[in-house]
Amino acid sequence: MLKRLLLGLGLLLAGAAAGVALHTAFTQGDTVFAGKRPSNLGVADGRLAPPKRTPNCVASQADPADAEHYIAPIAYSGSPGEAIAILRRIVDGSERTLVLKQDGNYLYAEYKSKLMGFVDDVEFYASPKEGVIHVRSASRLGRRDFGVNRARIESIRARFGAATRGTAAA
Repeated sequence: MLKRLLLGLGLLLAGAAAGVALHTAFTQGDTVFAGKRPSNLGVADGRLAPPKRTPNCVASQADPADAEHYIAPIAYSGSPGEAIAILRRIVDGSERTLVLKQDGNYLYAEYKSKLMGFVDDVEFYASPKEGVIHVRSASRLGRRDFGVNRARIESIRARFGAATRGTAAA
């Protein structure tokens, strides 16, 4: 009797998980895993929001001694507007990404995970004073991201470098 009950419960849970996975894979809108868009995004006095306390966030304006959250900004030459335009092309070329705001030296996009539809908020601010692009990439939900936000920024850094070397050569 107990064995049948556990088997039935296991099948029910497996079916629910499969249903959620199918729903998120085939829907275009937000999923239950999208979370709510943070209200503290944007640039204030030349700074992006501070990193979250959880380890699923990286930010170039975090304390460099905070190895869990700190990531180096992206160096650029030329105007901040040109740098943001190059970033926009890189971000637009990414899968499951939606740019929500591009305003002068600022770019904000949402990246959605493939399977469950988790959303990460990614911001870029090209500082004309420093000649760098400050970045912040944070998962909305959960605690861990298995290094996804850091890897994303490093990938963008590499593509930005390749794009700007190509621009300088042209």
